[in-house]
Amino acid sequence: MSSADTNAPGSVQQDFPLFPLNTVLFPEGSLSLQIFEVRYLDMIGKCHRLGTPFGVVSLTQGQEVRTRDPALPTGDAFAREDFADVGTLAHIVEFSAPQAGLMRIRCTGGEKFRIQARRQLKHGLWVADIAHLPADWVVSVPDDLKPVAHALAEVLEQANSPQAPFELPPFAQPYRLDDCGWVANRWCDLLSMPASLKQSLLQLDNPLLRLELVGDILNRAGA
Repeated sequence: MSSADTNAPGSVQQDFPLFPLNTVLFPEGSLSLQIFEVRYLDMIGKCHRLGTPFGVVSLTQGQEVRTRDPALPTGDAFAREDFADVGTLAHIVEFSAPQAGLMRIRCTGGEKFRIQARRQLKHGLWVADIAHLPADWVVSVPDDLKPVAHALAEVLEQANSPQAPFELPPFAQPYRLDDCGWVANRWCDLLSMPASLKQSLLQLDNPLLRLELVGDILNRAGA
């Protein structure tokens, strides 16, 4: 695992550790995890010690916890795991180990990456050669999509009030409510939608189009 975490877009890292999950992490999003599998305890412990990120990728087949496949003739083979080719770096910002064999972390999403090759190590950890993808370019929210940004501002204001009826992920400030990519990504964090849809939105390299699609989703939901 390379210790570099500020690679330029297009640069490649080899043997980068992956954490396949039933979720999608967006840049600048927040993700909390409770870790107890040996393959991830070792990986997270090393990332925490070195201050390096790991990669979050969305599962398309299999479970987050490694399971054996009873249908296989040997009886000791593990169920197949597969995941998307585009993921997001996860930087550990909070770490605790309340007891042996258990870690709790909170991560912030970094830049996106694309998997060029992947392989599974003997103890089950996935590693990959990844190419770093460029960050969204800054695009101001156009007039016709400002209601989407205003609605997000209202949600954030309600969540930050002393009488908040709900709790939001701890999004890092400052809030960039005039930035198409930031607004779209925060709505993707908040909205309940299939992981496959979130993954397709993550993979869009046009932040304006991503926000337009999020606006359509909100309109269909009557929000």
